[in-house]
This record gives sequence, structure tokens and C-alpha cells, in this order.
Amino acid sequence: MAQIKRALLSVSNKENILELAKILKSFDIEILSTGGTARLLKENKIDVTDVSDYTKFPEILDGRVKTLHPKIHGGILNIRSNPDHIKTVEKHDINHIDLVVVNLYPFESTIAEEGCLLEHAIENIDIGGPAMIRSAAKNYKHVTVLTNPMSYQKFIKEISSNQGSVKEEYRLELSQKAFEHTARYDSIISQYLLAKIDKNEMPNQLVRTMNKKIEMRYGENPHQKAAFYTEPNPPKGTLSTFKQIQGKELSFNNLNDADNAWECVKSFSEPTCVIVKHANPCGVSSAKTILEAYRHAYSTDSTSAFGGIIAINQEMDNGTAELISKQFVEVLIAPSFSLQAKKIFEKKENVRLLQVSLDKNEDELDFKKIGGGWLVQTPDKHILDINKCKIVTKLEPTQKQLADLQFSWKVAQHVKSNAIVFSKDKRTLGVGAGQMSRVDSTRIAVIKAQKENIILTDSVVASDAFFPFRDGIDVLAECGAKCVIQPGGSIRDDEVIKAANEHNLIMLFTNIRHFKH
Repeated sequence: MAQIKRALLSVSNKENILELAKILKSFDIEILSTGGTARLLKENKIDVTDVSDYTKFPEILDGRVKTLHPKIHGGILNIRSNPDHIKTVEKHDINHIDLVVVNLYPFESTIAEEGCLLEHAIENIDIGGPAMIRSAAKNYKHVTVLTNPMSYQKFIKEISSNQGSVKEEYRLELSQKAFEHTARYDSIISQYLLAKIDKNEMPNQLVRTMNKKIEMRYGENPHQKAAFYTEPNPPKGTLSTFKQIQGKELSFNNLNDADNAWECVKSFSEPTCVIVKHANPCGVSSAKTILEAYRHAYSTDSTSAFGGIIAINQEMDNGTAELISKQFVEVLIAPSFSLQAKKIFEKKENVRLLQVSLDKNEDELDFKKIGGGWLVQTPDKHILDINKCKIVTKLEPTQKQLADLQFSWKVAQHVKSNAIVFSKDKRTLGVGAGQMSRVDSTRIAVIKAQKENIILTDSVVASDAFFPFRDGIDVLAECGAKCVIQPGGSIRDDEVIKAANEHNLIMLFTNIRHFKH
């Protein structure tokens, strides 16, 4: 075991540092320190040697250089069992440093501040700290390194039970955590600076760090392990920023579905409700009130809505809460909940209430995991100008039909491909999702509407990609639809347009596709 005789303490986060220093002194361990840490220790009557006094070299460049010195790194990095190393440190009057307690300049919290300037962020990039941490972690056979105040208690128990020494296996564990700490720190800096660079190309390398937020009971299925990780500073308005107000713990599937529901409902400005089941919207409606929007969304597919995820883009009021409480629901997401609504859901203690702000966000990249790698793309944030779509049929839409087409198109963007969405009066009537052929998605949307006794006469339809054949057009015309919006671009566009004209259907081309896999 390595006996600790000398420690270097230099921390930005000073939580629990006084308690640690007092324990070190109780074992007669010499303490070296810098700047604010040294001042704090002195103010509390703890004997400490300033690093500048030890190195005989002052802090320079406004504190940018203070621990980058051979007497510091030689003291940390020398191998105690190597005779040449011992001769070298003795020749240069370098003392062993057996414990390094360092955490880094608060770069993460600095860039999270509103209006943080690049210059201010740069000054909060730590240089000496990571160097000392890495030196200590590399030489773990002889040196102990602590980077997290939450680790101090375990360390105190270790040295207390071993008379001031630390076991090698514990030093190795701390070494791994130290490299994890500096890797995370560098990753956050890299991500921040990358966002400042205006690049049209995808980056050659991607460096990302994620923090475990929730340990889950299991993944998609009970035999799979799972956890939820978030970015260090997740963009405002994203699901990762949720505040859970009540309810049992969230599951892997809960969050997967909730994200789709929240991203969909955020795309609407009018009072809107989205109900998601197994990653697909099964009912969506925009109306004058949230209560009305919920009623219409639920009526689209009440069977699928059972045990679903509900998201709304306005405060959850007591009337809507009262009605929703009669349904079995897993998760409710809203920007806020009225006091009365919270009281109503207290009776349903298992229902998870998530509060998320409606702030707009600019997600940098979208990731999808495949075996041994990641597929990376820019997020699909395209907003359609319905008035710029090309009308390719003889008949033209009314303003009301245009509004419904815009509504259907927004919903289709969040439905798994192949996606077909019937709607009318800004409410979904039937949704077909995730089929291998587009005509099957069309038939399923019709079947779902018929099952709920919903009439599709005079409805409009959105398709997330082109119709490859006329068969899908024939199906939606048979049930009474009057307008369809689709990207176009098929080699059989002429055949599809001809079918629409035969059925007196109105057809618009967007020239934009919205596959979602």
C-alpha cells in the first residue's frame, strides 16, 4: 500500500474540502495548495504551503501558469521503485506528491450562463488541472487522485482503515474515474467550440459526453439493462430537461415515446394535443382549447390511446385533467400544470407528470445507433410553406383545405415511415404507420378510422414520401378523401396525377420528404 505523506489540493468546487484537509492533517500529511483553495485553508487555520513557495516560482499570466512546473509533475510522476527516478528527484530537490485532489475550472456551468461570451468561456478552460490529474492517474501505482467531492468520504474511510495508506486496487479505480473526468471535460470544450464554427460539412470526428440521469429497471424488454443519459447542457425545450412532478419511475419505452410526442406537439402554435403509442402519434388535434384538442385526439383511435403518452403545448388545466384522469395514461407532458390539475392527478399516483419548457432549440445532430457505429444526420426541422407547394391536378384547394393539409403534413413528419395521415378540421381521422408498402399504410389508416366510426368523406391526406403507384390514390379516393399532399418525385408521378384527376382529387407536391425510421 502507498503511504500518503504529501498532498496537493487545488479545487474549483470546494465542497467538503475543509473536512478532507482536516483528516489529512490528522495523519500528519503535508498539504500544498494554490490560489483560492490555499486561502480557504488558511482562513480555517489549516497549515498549508503555497505551491509558488514550494516551487520558488510565482503564479504568472493572470494565474494561467502556476502548477506547470517540474517540482510539481516530477513529484507526482516519479516511480518510487525506480532508482534512476529517485536519484533525479533528489538531485533536483523534488519531493514526492502522493495525493492529488483537483477538480477543474467550471467550464460547463460557465457556458450554461445566459449570454456567455466566447472570451469568457476560453478563460474557464483549465490547463494545469487536467495535467496534474492525468499525471497522478498515470502513476496510480504510487499516487492517489481525487476529482469528485462525492469521493472524499470513501477515501477518508480508506485511509482511516489503513493508517494513512491506500490500496492499489482503489487507486486504479480512482485513476479510471480521473481519466473519465478529463475526457468528459475535454469533450464539453470540443462540442462548445465546434458549435462556434460555421461548417457545412459533417465533422470528421465526433466527441460526445453523456451523463447518466436515470438508472432504469430494464430496457425495451425486462431482460435488457437500460439507463437514460443526457448531454452536459441539454438544449432548453428538449425532453431531457423535464422535471418530473409526480408518478412512478420512468421506463425506457416511456421516454422513447415521450420524446416523439413532445417533438410533435412543439411544432404547433395553436392549442394542440398529441397522443403517442409505440413511438407513433395515434391521435393529434389542434383546437381553440386544450380540452377540445384532447377530445378530438383521443377520438381518432381510443383503442391505441389506452396506456399512451399524452403531450400538450399549453398549461394542463383542471377541465382537461379531469377528463384525462378517466383514461389509462402512462405519461403526461406539458409546459405547466395548474394547481387544481396537480390535485386531480394526485389520485392517480402512478401517472407520470413531466413539465418541459416550450423553448425553441437547435439540436446540432441526430444520432441513430447501428452495430459498431452511429448514423449521424442534421435534424429534420424543415417547416413547410404550404402556399409554395405545387398544385399538380386540375382542381385547386380551398384555404380551409390548405390549413388541413398543413396540419396533416406536420403530423406525418412524426409518424414512422411509411406514413399516411388522414385529417379534417385540424384533427387526425386515421393514421397508418410503419408499413413496408405505402398502400398498406393507406389501408390501415382507413381501417382504423372505420373502427372508430369516423367518416373520411371530404378529408385530406398527407404522405411522408411519394406514392410509387396509383393504388394508394385509389384507396384514399374510395373512402371520400378530397386532397392529398405528398413530396412527388416518383417515376410514375404522371400515373399518380392521372389517378387523382380521375377521382377529382386535389394533389400538392412539396418536393420535401419526411422519412422517419
